Amino acid sequence: MGAGDNKRSVIVGIFVFLAIVILVAGIFILGGKQKRFGDSIEVTALFDDVTGLKKGNNVIFSGVKVGVVKSIAISGEKQVAVSFSIEESAVPYIHKNAFAKIGSESIIGNRTIVVYGGSEASPAIETGDILKTEAQLSTEQMMKTLQESNQNLLAITNDVKGLSANLAKGEGMAGALLTDEKLANNFRTIVANLERTTASSSRAAQALTQFSNKLNTEGGLADELLTDTTVYNRLKSTMAQLQQTMTTASAITGKLNATTDKLNSPNNALGVLLNDEDFALDLQLTMQNLEAGTDKLDANMESLQHSILLNGFFRRKAKREAKQKEREQQKQERLQKLEEKRSQKKQQNQNKSAAQPAQTPIK
Repeated sequence: MGAGDNKRSVIVGIFVFLAIVILVAGIFILGGKQKRFGDSIEVTALFDDVTGLKKGNNVIFSGVKVGVVKSIAISGEKQVAVSFSIEESAVPYIHKNAFAKIGSESIIGNRTIVVYGGSEASPAIETGDILKTEAQLSTEQMMKTLQESNQNLLAITNDVKGLSANLAKGEGMAGALLTDEKLANNFRTIVANLERTTASSSRAAQALTQFSNKLNTEGGLADELLTDTTVYNRLKSTMAQLQQTMTTASAITGKLNATTDKLNSPNNALGVLLNDEDFALDLQLTMQNLEAGTDKLDANMESLQHSILLNGFFRRKAKREAKQKEREQQKQERLQKLEEKRSQKKQQNQNKSAAQPAQTPIK
């Protein structure tokens, strides 16, 4: 065997060795990705439908890959038992009361087992545990639901189409608003009136606010009534006095009513005077007789005054009456002068008080 053959054998041996190294490295890499060489436990979950799930698919917990599907087998009449591995590092975080469901890595990605839920009060899972599952919608059910949604959407589209046609024809209130110019103008007028009403309401609210601010002004009547206890007590006392006055007025009214009843009664002198017509007629006749007697008495006195025997007496009486009248007149004049002096003095005092500058007390 020559040197060329030896060289060729060495080259072939090197390529074979590299191929074996690459093969072994690939096996370890793929095994590491599939979690086939790490420590793990195996649990089971029972599903009604595992469409799309295959052996070797990933097991996901909180978005992290924690294992792979080991086997898929029919269990019973209507269920499928899926066994999958869980890494030892993830076991403390997955509890016996956790749930398992079939999910997808993406919209069109591979199917996966999704483990979720569980409480910290429950112990961690162990090899051979069976996790509870959640029913998932099958592809047929999803397609059926999508078909129903499409039919509903088609019905809504037809309704919208009919509504648009009615609007274009001017049918209905909305169609009339879009096509009837008179109705549209009326609607604009209503909107304008509403705007004016809103503006008026705003102005009224502002005026009410200003009025409220005035009521709350310190020193005002409302503020004193609400905050000053002295004013409140005075007002309360005034109301009590007013109530007492009303009670007294009511009592007086009752007495007046009683007096009126007595006046209307014929059992007393005033009642007879006011209500007995016969007595009133007799009283009128009596008064007429008295007047006639007075006239006769005046005539007799006039005759006596002109009598010679009593003429001196009546002259002296007339003089005394004249002097008495003169004294009374003089007295009235003196009183009038005294009153004028008092008025002048009072006016002078008022003028002096007005001329003095007002002094403001210092608080």
